Amino acid sequence: MKKLMLGNEAVARGAYEAGVSVASSYPGTPSTEITEFIAKYDEIYSEWAPNEKVAVEVASGAAIAGGRALSAMKHVGLNVAADPLFTMSYIGVNGGLVLCVADDPGMHSSQNEQDSRNYAIGAKVPMLEPSDSSECRDFVKKAYEISEEFDTPVLLRLTTRVAHSQSEVELYEREERPAKEYKKDVAKHVMVPANARPKHVFVEKRMAALAEFNNSSDLNRVEMNDTKIGIITAGIAYQYAREAFPNASFLKLGMINPLPESLIRDFAAKVDTLYVIEELDPVLERQIRAMGISVHGKDLLPLIGEYSAALLREKILGEKADPGFSVEETIPVRPPVMCPGCSHRGVFYVLNKLKLTVSGDIGCYSLGSAKPLDSMDSIICMGASISALHGMEKAQGREFAKKSVGVLGDSTFLHSGITGLIDMVYNKGTSTVIILDNSITGMTGHQENPATGFTIKGEPTRQVDLEKLCHAVGIDKVTVADPFDVENFEKVLREHLAAEEPTVIIAQRPCALLKKAGYTGCCEITDSCKNCKMCMKLGCPAISMTASGPVIDETLCNGCGLCVNICKFGAIVKK
Repeated sequence: MKKLMLGNEAVARGAYEAGVSVASSYPGTPSTEITEFIAKYDEIYSEWAPNEKVAVEVASGAAIAGGRALSAMKHVGLNVAADPLFTMSYIGVNGGLVLCVADDPGMHSSQNEQDSRNYAIGAKVPMLEPSDSSECRDFVKKAYEISEEFDTPVLLRLTTRVAHSQSEVELYEREERPAKEYKKDVAKHVMVPANARPKHVFVEKRMAALAEFNNSSDLNRVEMNDTKIGIITAGIAYQYAREAFPNASFLKLGMINPLPESLIRDFAAKVDTLYVIEELDPVLERQIRAMGISVHGKDLLPLIGEYSAALLREKILGEKADPGFSVEETIPVRPPVMCPGCSHRGVFYVLNKLKLTVSGDIGCYSLGSAKPLDSMDSIICMGASISALHGMEKAQGREFAKKSVGVLGDSTFLHSGITGLIDMVYNKGTSTVIILDNSITGMTGHQENPATGFTIKGEPTRQVDLEKLCHAVGIDKVTVADPFDVENFEKVLREHLAAEEPTVIIAQRPCALLKKAGYTGCCEITDSCKNCKMCMKLGCPAISMTASGPVIDETLCNGCGLCVNICKFGAIVKK
């Protein structure tokens, strides 16, 4: 049977057919749907872990115990998971271990544009890169064969366009894989220096064996056509290049680390001019040049952003793309904004009002940096809001701490904010942290987390009590407050800022898109409006300014009532 599938869905299908028994991940666009689709298969134990490091450690334990295991993450998640990855490269596997990493060229939903292929080289593990959904399924199954044959974790690299595009996939039955026998093996599994030194020798031999294997692997494909132009490529770049140069000859790589040197040399000898087409870093090009092969790549093509067939033809052939139909009218920009009724909006309204310095974090609330809320001074990485805030205080002193806060979500706090809070307490910081508890992992599409009380399959479980957790690490002053009661929230915030100790405010209100938010009806602006424009400072998409004053679009308004709470003249009512 054939089915149209997203690349991420096809990865999940490949895991199912390959007999995977354990999957542990942390959600991160563009990888999230891999584990969501895996959760639909009851034959696979699946979970959301607190962060990517834990997820890879869970999957690693499962693989050591003899089960086939998988973990999926976005590219910056691999930074968090790098510690276990590099050591698992030395340890190897018992059951197969595949780590799926989704890069984000163009930074559609990410804070940087790093290239995960560098991790495969650094960790000395094989990496496969599919170019469509069918290959996503096939390559996952092949990855487990390679993992077990060569005693290694395998990285599967996707990009946003492969992860989120659809193509046809042939479906097969699941091949059940009972867990292999586990045997205690200290020399293999315990990475103290005495054991790690000989394992490094094994890793280097393994990479040489993998390179030789790759020379004849069916993961790679040679397509000989016109030999004037030869192209070496992989992943989504292959699709762009095939469209741009339909008559060219291609070496399409499926395993991109280690490279098949003999295959590359043979292909290069058959073409007049050789190009390497790859998004982001010159990973392939650099290694091919090191082989002494003349090749064009980043001397013609950009290091930044996504490619397209039109871009390739322009950069390589000098052909300008047809501009197509143009609109004379200026189209207004539509930047991302917080949803109507967003539980974070009240917090950032108050932060903006008090003109505080805000150490921000990764989540929906990152949009608090946009105007008119304009309430974010820095965003580094998951959990850094607290650590960076502590550093700011130590650099600027207590008076700075009285005018600054850190903000992060409940899922982000559990991901990597707890250790930062411990550091603040232990090292006598006095700053205020606001945990934006919207009862869900919002930015990646409403996944459960340890603070929601439900597993990935929606089963009730133990719920982390954020208030007790903060007390447990040494925070004495913890206050739970509704961010939509802006008057009380401002009062609480002022009290916390004045305290000569580290404090935490838990801004607790469900995400507007959850049923339990309970919003009904909509709001409207009455004739009592004084046109003070206070409601416009909320940045709510449902409120706009006209020649006669502000109006509320009832098709966007969900009746959350925040605007009612901040109007000093009672001119906004809920109907």
